[in-house]
Amino acid sequence: MGDVAKDLTAGTIGGAAQLICGHPFDTIKVKLQSQPTPLPGQVPKYAGAIDAVKQTIAAEGPRGLYKGMGAPLATVAAFNAVLFSVRGQLEALLRSEPGVPLTVNQQIVCGAGAGVAVSVLACPTELIKCRLQAQSALAGSGAATVAVKYGGPMDVARQVLRSEGGVKGLFKGLVPTMAREIPGNAAMFGVYEATKQLLAGGRDTSGLGRGSLVVAGGMAGASFWLMVYPTDVIKSVIQVDDYKNPKFSGTIDAFRKIRSTEGIKGLYKGFGPAMARSVPANAACFLAYEMTRSALG
Repeated sequence: MGDVAKDLTAGTIGGAAQLICGHPFDTIKVKLQSQPTPLPGQVPKYAGAIDAVKQTIAAEGPRGLYKGMGAPLATVAAFNAVLFSVRGQLEALLRSEPGVPLTVNQQIVCGAGAGVAVSVLACPTELIKCRLQAQSALAGSGAATVAVKYGGPMDVARQVLRSEGGVKGLFKGLVPTMAREIPGNAAMFGVYEATKQLLAGGRDTSGLGRGSLVVAGGMAGASFWLMVYPTDVIKSVIQVDDYKNPKFSGTIDAFRKIRSTEGIKGLYKGFGPAMARSVPANAACFLAYEMTRSALG
């Protein structure tokens, strides 16, 4: 099996592990991000992450925490296959000779390049996922978006294609998606390599055990969100914004309006669930990737 095929296979398995482990946290993050700003004197729909979990389970059952998982599950193979295979090919281009470990700076470049590639896949997937996750958060707000009820991932895609400008509608939020994926993946792969080298005491990390890989993966996941979280908030609000009566004209407008109405903390709505998700989910992803890649030779 060639290196590309190995990276495709290992990336797919790593992505599946990440999704299964982290999706409930992601659901709560999007609900907190997309809930409407309460009017003066009113309280927000969710008081916080724990309250969002309780309300979701009470209204939808435990399955509500996995709402919107169909879209990323259907594309997780393609997404992570592209992410890890592009990174692998960039590693080969930057490596001075076969088998030589890359520096942390070289891994940052590889991560940024992989982020460019996956943005195209991530944008429509994220749009579908966010629409499904945000439905219950928007319910009762009076927002026009609530008038559209989605039966599932394919129903979201059909309605967007039919009434929101065709294929272009599925790529709503592409700019903030790229602004998230490029620096986020640069930080993630850079921190992953730096942590591995720190734990290994040098650039040769081939002897690290599973525990060390879990630690490195968790640190890498945390670094992703620390780097780009406000961008993710902007992406989410744009992607769930009403097509006919939009609140935001674009990325910069969304940033300005959120900051003016909610302050800086408005750009960090859902940060707790995102960080709580990032450590175990990315630890699972990198561990599964490394173990699969090692097993494939």
